[in-house]
Amino acid sequence: MAEPVSQNAPEDDPDRSEEDKPRLSRSEERGGSRRRRAKPAKKRSFWKELPILLVIALVLTILIQTFLAKVFMIPSGSMEATLHGCPGCHGDRILVDRVTYDFTEPSPGDVIVFKGPPAWINNEIAPQESGNIVVRAIQGLGSLVGFAPPDERDFVKRVIAVGGQTVQCCDPQGRMIVDGKSLDEPYIHWEDPSVQEQKTFEPVKVPAGMVWVQGDNRNNSDDSRFQGGGGVNGAVPVDNIIGKARIIVLPPSRWGGISDHNPQESAQPVALGAPAWQSGIPLGAGIAAAWPALFLGRKLKSGLRRKR
Repeated sequence: MAEPVSQNAPEDDPDRSEEDKPRLSRSEERGGSRRRRAKPAKKRSFWKELPILLVIALVLTILIQTFLAKVFMIPSGSMEATLHGCPGCHGDRILVDRVTYDFTEPSPGDVIVFKGPPAWINNEIAPQESGNIVVRAIQGLGSLVGFAPPDERDFVKRVIAVGGQTVQCCDPQGRMIVDGKSLDEPYIHWEDPSVQEQKTFEPVKVPAGMVWVQGDNRNNSDDSRFQGGGGVNGAVPVDNIIGKARIIVLPPSRWGGISDHNPQESAQPVALGAPAWQSGIPLGAGIAAAWPALFLGRKLKSGLRRKR
């Protein structure tokens, strides 16, 4: 006697004969075939994805330049020839490291970008903004990504001395002095090589938490020597520093790192000299005394001869 087949037995039981398996209709067979042959979802075209990619790239650029590094344009020639920005030159674009000074203090020789303190900007003429909101937006975006001039209240200079050090100019050879030592400054640019002189000023002790900065184009730079009337007012608070200039990124012909030569590393104690007229006294005295000495020598020699 044949045993009844359980209703719960699987349809694909291998022990079941083809006759015992339920047959599918043609429509069900075609549906299954379509499911097996289903194609992957169609990708969006490049032109539809392009705007999304641009927005993502812009957001990443803003985040990177806000927290890690930012591109700045050099609008003036005060840092010639380390950084080009003179009339007729293509203003250098430099990459500024915004992280370094979160962990270390600025050092002599660092080229820094900073916001001008009140003593620096009180006499500056505020930049004129366009009345067109679209133009202002484009200018702001261009400044943000480094392809338009930055805020005119941002400056780039080289650190000469830091808080607690005393700076002055100059020694008898015309070199800057910090803490009684003459600086080694190979980066100085002289527009007129025949006039290699710097403006002299009395000793200034840099307050704690501030730095003394000057341009490499030493005779064409509005810096700590002049801003705010000079003296302590010319120093820049460390808190105003945006970052350290690392690399020239544009134009391509000037790609490369930016020198951070420490002028104090090879500084030499100042050999204090006297005015020129005082320096000539020993020579004049020697010449004046030579004639009497020669005369007396001859007299003595002739006297000895007579005695013989």
